[in-house]
Parts: sequence; C-alpha cells; structure tokens
Amino acid sequence: MNAPLYTTEILRLAASLKEPRQLEREDGRAEVRSPTCGSRIETVVQLDDGGHVAAMSQRVHACAFGQAASALLEQGAVGRGRQEVSNGVRELGAWLDGADVVPHWPGIEALAPARPRKARHGALLLPFRALLAALDSRR
Repeated sequence: MNAPLYTTEILRLAASLKEPRQLEREDGRAEVRSPTCGSRIETVVQLDDGGHVAAMSQRVHACAFGQAASALLEQGAVGRGRQEVSNGVRELGAWLDGADVVPHWPGIEALAPARPRKARHGALLLPFRALLAALDSRR
C-alpha cells in the first residue's frame, strides 16, 4: 500500500499559512506562476540594512503542498539573504530529484512524501522561487 500523499503534517502546515499582510516597508515584490499546475504566489519582502529578510508576506493560490511549502518558507525566511535563498532553491530541487542531502531549511523533511511525485515538485519550489524573485526585485 502506498503512503498517503497529503499527510497530517502537510495539511497542518498548509493550514498554518499566514494571511497576507501589509509590511512597514516594501523592498521587493514578485509574483510567480507554475505553468504546469497554475499555482500562483505573490511575495513581498522587507529587508534589513544588510539585505536580509526582516519580514515577508505571501498571497498563495496553490495546492496543499504549495501552501505547506509556503508556510515552511515563511517560518524560516527571516534573517536569510539572497545567497541563502538561492542555495535553498538549488538544494530543494536536488533533494526533490533524489539527492541524499536534505536542504538547510527548518522542517523541510515534512515535504518528503512528495519527493517521488515529480508532478508536485513545481508546487514545492514555487514559494522559494517567489522569494528569490522578490529579493532580486529590490527597490
């Protein structure tokens, strides 16, 4: 028997996703869409003086995996700079494709049920790509 795709942990994470909110200051913004599943994430960031994430807000239109990945991203994004987020995107992609090294992002192991399901990889990567794009759009 196959393990369930949407585990209790995935659903709990998806339900924990914060509502979009107004930030004190908007230093970057991006909206990314998945051509395969149609998921869409809009990310707004406020940065500290060193260019690291001080606060962020997301508007997420995605499946439970996209929502869960967005929640994990938001929980671990504060204090991270562009290079760390870029490394996170790369490491997550490699891990999803079968690499043994788990990405350096708190709680990411919760997404493991989607590793063998390539059709879900885009939804998991989307929030990380949205944050990276928001950092790249710095005003």
